[in-house]
Amino acid sequence: MKNITTTFKKLFYLWRRCQVPIKQPTRFSKIDNLIIFLICILISIISSYKLLLISPLEISDIFSWLLIFSEALVSSYILILVSKKENPTISSRQVILLITLLLVVQTLKFAFASTISPLSMIIPPALIISQGMGSITALAWVSIASLSWLDSAIAIDNNLFFVLLVFASLVSLLGGRIRSRAQLLQLSIFVPIGSFLSQLILIGQDKTSLFDKKEFAFSNGDIFSDSLLLAIVMLLTILFIPLFESIFGLLTKARLLELADKEKPLIRRLSLEAPGTFEHTLLICGLAEEATRMIGGDIDLVKTGGLYHDIGKLHAPSWFIENQDGSTNPHDEIDDPFKSAEVLQAHVDEGLKYARKNRLPQPIANFIPEHQGTLKMGYFFHKAKEKNIKISENDFRYNGPVPQSKETAILMLADGCEAALRAMNINASDNEALETISNIFYTRQKDGQLKDSNLSNGEIFLIKRAFLNVWKRIRHRRIQYPTSKNNTFS
Repeated sequence: MKNITTTFKKLFYLWRRCQVPIKQPTRFSKIDNLIIFLICILISIISSYKLLLISPLEISDIFSWLLIFSEALVSSYILILVSKKENPTISSRQVILLITLLLVVQTLKFAFASTISPLSMIIPPALIISQGMGSITALAWVSIASLSWLDSAIAIDNNLFFVLLVFASLVSLLGGRIRSRAQLLQLSIFVPIGSFLSQLILIGQDKTSLFDKKEFAFSNGDIFSDSLLLAIVMLLTILFIPLFESIFGLLTKARLLELADKEKPLIRRLSLEAPGTFEHTLLICGLAEEATRMIGGDIDLVKTGGLYHDIGKLHAPSWFIENQDGSTNPHDEIDDPFKSAEVLQAHVDEGLKYARKNRLPQPIANFIPEHQGTLKMGYFFHKAKEKNIKISENDFRYNGPVPQSKETAILMLADGCEAALRAMNINASDNEALETISNIFYTRQKDGQLKDSNLSNGEIFLIKRAFLNVWKRIRHRRIQYPTSKNNTFS
């Protein structure tokens, strides 16, 4: 019996260790919560106000109104919960956009439902939401918006409702994966064509002749004109997505790839003014991308964030060892560990200033302080101790915060492992490299740097293996080519 109890305890311990920590959602200010609540109330009023216009008004009508009002309010709350569950760091601006789009659809439903198909009102917002907030949030929004469209006062064909659900869900799923503006354009063409063919098969053309082109193109409620309107609205949506990105802080895949262009001014400056830092950045990105791919994280986010994580070193490139030519070291000249520590902290502070000046999205700017977290500046801390200065360890720690996401945590780990792996002997074994990686991971965990990152122990194991795989690829030997006397052999 004792053996069984011990076995269960071990299994429970292993189960608990492999679980992902619970990520706490971002807290909104009281004003933002009030605005969100008022918009939810407006959605509920618009969804149910027609029941109060019935004359004479009976008790059953009041109960029906109260039921629909509560249903709309609860649906809005569930939508917000889903968005926070998918992305705990979602901002209040994005939540306001989410429920405002629901409010707009509810308003347009009562204003134009008799003349315009729900396809044109529900599918385009689903594209915006999936691009900026994720497919799960978009699917939840589509479900609530579609179900709220069903109203006793508004007739909708069952086949049309089926087509709406299928194509809105398709856009929600594909929108979260699309990585370029060209793919968005393709989606805006193929979805209207697909919806037109689906309606033609399931519903048929019962108002006008297929060959009566003039009436066919401009007849209200006609499947061709509805599909044409859907195509136009989706194209307009694509044009306005960059505006939504700017106003509401949406970070789409296409925007990430644009920022990752190495000809962007900040990245170009880094390659010219701090070439050592730039080379270090590219190596870190290689490690971080492979690790993020291994755990199923956001590869585009970690790649782009990695490119910008050290832009603060532009304020004084020569103060960092990777940019020095080996002749002089400014830190040796000032011979003051406290001032040297200030220079290291300044590369984080200045980096955030560069990010604000260049309007980098917040998820990208987060990589700048979080890749250092609250790590100790060990070299200068020991220098200060050698001078017998009474110091506190906190004087030689970065200001933080510690990594708040898996991606920023991976970049911190890659930053620590890159130099150590590159310095290893080319004949080092895999076990030696893995031991080096594990030691760095252990010190980061022991120091509390990964406590808010939401990384599970299983994911940390996979990240170690990913770093090892990258190291094995880049440590290959080079063939020593023979040379002729006149050095013309190639």
